[in-house]
Formats: sequence, structure tokens, C-alpha cells
Amino acid sequence: MTRDAHTSRIDLYAAIRRDAKAGLSKRALQRAHGVGYRTVAAALESAWPKEPKPPPKRGSRLDRFREVIDGWLRDDLDAPRKQRHTAKRIFDRLLDKHDAAGLVSYGMVREYVAVRRREIRIEAGREPANTFIPQEHLPGREAEVDFGEVAIRLRGELVTCTLFSLRLSYSGKAVHRISASAGQEAFFEGHAHALLVLGGVPIGQIRYDNLKAAVASVIGFSRQRVEADRWTAFRSHYGIEAFYCQPGIQGAHEKGGVEGQIGWFRRNHLVPVPEVDSLAELNTMVDAWDEADDARRIGSRARTVGEHFATEQPLLAPLPTEAFETGRWFTPRVDRYAQVTVRMNKYSVPARMVGRQARVLLNASDLIVFDGKTEIACHERLMTKGATRVDLDHYLEVLLRKPGALPGATALEQARASGRFTLVHDAWWAAACKAHGDSDGTRALIEVLMLHRHLPHEHVVAGLATALRAGALTADAVALEARKHDDTEDGVADDTTAGQSTTHPGAEVGETPAVRSLTERRLRAHIQADTRPLPSLDKYDQLLPSRRHTPNEGAAP
Repeated sequence: MTRDAHTSRIDLYAAIRRDAKAGLSKRALQRAHGVGYRTVAAALESAWPKEPKPPPKRGSRLDRFREVIDGWLRDDLDAPRKQRHTAKRIFDRLLDKHDAAGLVSYGMVREYVAVRRREIRIEAGREPANTFIPQEHLPGREAEVDFGEVAIRLRGELVTCTLFSLRLSYSGKAVHRISASAGQEAFFEGHAHALLVLGGVPIGQIRYDNLKAAVASVIGFSRQRVEADRWTAFRSHYGIEAFYCQPGIQGAHEKGGVEGQIGWFRRNHLVPVPEVDSLAELNTMVDAWDEADDARRIGSRARTVGEHFATEQPLLAPLPTEAFETGRWFTPRVDRYAQVTVRMNKYSVPARMVGRQARVLLNASDLIVFDGKTEIACHERLMTKGATRVDLDHYLEVLLRKPGALPGATALEQARASGRFTLVHDAWWAAACKAHGDSDGTRALIEVLMLHRHLPHEHVVAGLATALRAGALTADAVALEARKHDDTEDGVADDTTAGQSTTHPGAEVGETPAVRSLTERRLRAHIQADTRPLPSLDKYDQLLPSRRHTPNEGAAP
């Protein structure tokens, strides 16, 4: 019976009962409302219509095989886990041994087994009913941590990264961090960043699953774990009490808050797939998203996440005064290709380090190389194994001696792919090789590339473009034009001379200005006024003989 039909029947019963109170007989009520005797009797008996009886359940062609299937499923209770009946095996046995061909379909068997298998396990006490117990979380006491995978477009390439999430159980305040891997460095860095944003440490427990970054091994079926040494030191530094969930799906239910938070964050902030140039840029966006999420409400809560966190934050334990080094140190030896190997990947260092030992700090998303205490290289961490990342600048001194190695160098191809070696570089290089020969032209280009160490990239490119238009195919000319761009941007050039015409005499309007000399540049630059007195020769004049003693000096003979 539909809702409208049920409502109209209630109105009919109300009308019959009203007319009956007015004195109408049952027969008169039947005539007045056009109903039968049973309807009038039912209306007078109750103001609420009775629900109609459901139609009898239709039988299924599978009914004759239910006991057989249930018997096989009960036998599976004691069978090895990998040798139990699947729905396909049950269907095949019904066809082979019980002549079920044409009577039942695989879909009928699959639907029945999917429901009945779990019911039999529950009846036998092998599996509890899927019941969840509501929990009450006190402010400032509990949190949950987990990793999740996310896809991003990094410089146009689709890559998979790791999303770290730490969520406070009371307020639902969550802090996220995206890194290149799910290693221990990312685990520690995510904690350090999250606790710094929260301004404290939960005084109770933080729930974890059995991440390799924290747990070295699980002891039996208990909650005891053998922890990684660095994780034990990290916990001790921040005063974290760890609670390890059960392995598998049961453990996921024990920290369902952060499991759901990762999915919510991924759906609401990472759809569509973000396009960024670096992980640092992406994490800046993530911090802004986390701050904006303070204004949302979770479920049917009356207050926002930020309002609950304002209550919870003062109850957190204070942070330690000293920071914990989240990165990991390595001391590899530099090979003959001026590269160090860290975690099965190769990274370049300056060529002068060949054969020496370097100190490498591996972070979650980058890698820093030191020579003693001096930083000599910094690379974005590679996300695959067996890959190589090289910097063209590290090989320039060697390429000056071996210019023929530049055209096929791996460092040159990676510089082109990253946009550091532009089309302007290629055009100037081709022109220089045509004018000076391949070796001298390539050496001139290498000298230009060394300018990137001291001048901004865009200024060197602008200097190359200006020199190319003017036909100046020497490194000194490029250096001059690059410094002119650098000085103009920094406000070093003279304002009065900056607006003067820079074209050579006789040049037409719009013609490319000639490259100035270094002397002209020095003359046009700001020079502080010299307030010192002019030099005097008076003291030297005293050494000259007096004219009184030589009156005829200078006279004609």
C-alpha cells in the first residue's frame, strides 16, 4: 500500500467514525461512504488501518539445493583457508553431482553464498557480528596517524606521492603533509610538522597501524611490537605514547577517524589532480587547505572543527625546546661520474669531489650533500629506484677541458627537461659554434653557464637574447648584458642615464642597441663623490732652487 493510499484510508476511517458518533447505523454508513460491511467494522474497531498481509514468498529453484550448499559451507569451517569452497566451485559441484544444469545460475549461487557463508560463521561462533561501539574522546588526549597514496602532476608528469595525516580524535583537527615516499623520513617529518602546527602533543595515546617506519616486527597475536630504534628515540623526544592497532581490516576500524579523514581530504582537495612545479609548492597549498577546513562541521556536530580545537589546544603537552633531526645521514663515496648513491638512486655532486667521501642528509622530499659543514648540492628526491638526477653545473669545470662531451651529456638533457637550459641557450650555442668552431663555441657556452652561479637565471637568459640579437658571441658580452639586466632590476643603474638612448650613432628607431663596453658601464654607474682635497705640489716646489741665486736662468745665451 502506497503512502497516499494509506493516508486516504485513514481519512476514510476518520469520516466513518465521525458519522457513527452522529448516530448513523452501519448500513447507513455503508451507503454513505460506498464501502462494505468489513470496512465499516474495521473503522469502528480502530482509527488506524491495519497493514495488509504480505503476499506469500515465492519459491526459488535454489531451495532444493540450500541444505547441500550449507553443508559444504559448514565443512569449510575446519578446512585450510586456501582450500575452501568458492561460489564458482559450489556452482560447478551442483552441476556435476546434483544435476542442477538449467535449474540454477551462477548468479543465484553467488548471491546466496555471499550472505549464507557469514551467517554460518556467526552461528558457529567463528566470526562476531559486525557491531561498532560508540566512543567518547576526551580533549587533548588522543590522536590517530596514517599514510595514504595520492596522485599529482609534478611538472606535467603524473606521479604517485604519499599523504601523511595526523588527526586529533576530539576536535577532528587534522594536519597533512605530502612527500615523495612513505619512509621513516616522511613519517618523522610529518609528525614534526603536525605537532608544530598543533602547538603541542596529545597527552594520551596516538594510534598507529604497523607501519615499517615505526614497527620492526609484530610479536604473535598480541599488541606488543618491536619498535625501530630511531622511532623509539623520536617518541621519547616528543613524549608520544604509541598504541598499535591490530593487523588487517580490524586494525583499520580501530583508527577509523584518520582513515575517513584521508579519503575526505583526497576527494575534496585533490580532485581534480593538482598540477604543481614542486612538492614544496603543493605543501603550501595543503597548509592553506588545512587552515580552511577549521570552518567545517563534522557530521551533526553543533560546533566547527576550529571551535573544538580552540578548547583542545591548551590541554596539549608542550613541545620540546630542541628540534629532532627528521632526516637520515649517509656517508657515501663519490664515484668517477661525480655521483653518490643513496637508496638505490644516484645524485650528482661537484666534480671536485670525485673519489672523496661526502655527507648526505636524506629528507622526505629532498636530499642535501655536504662537504664537511658546507652544503655543495641539493636535489629533489627521486620517487623511483635505479634513477639518476644530475645537475649540469656540477660538471662545468670538467666540460671546459672536454667540450665534446657536452652535446650528449645526461646533465644537459635533464637541464633541458627542467627548463633550465632554454631555447635561447641552444640558439646562442649554435651561433657561437658557427662563428668560432665547435670546441671554442662550446667553451664559450660553458663560460656563460657558469654565470648562473652568480646571477639570476632570467637575467642570464635575457643577456643571451640581447647578445644573440647584437651578434655578440662571446661570454664577456653575455656577462655584460646579464649584469645590465641585473643592475637595472636592482635599481643600481643611474636613473638619469637609464632613459637616454642606448643606440649607436646613426641607428634607426627600434634597432637593437649595440653592446656597450665595460668602461662605459663603469662610467654610467653610480660613483660616490670624492670629498678629499685636491693634491698639492707646494712641498715639492720648496725643493727647487730659488731664482734669486740664479738670475740668468732661462736667459738667451
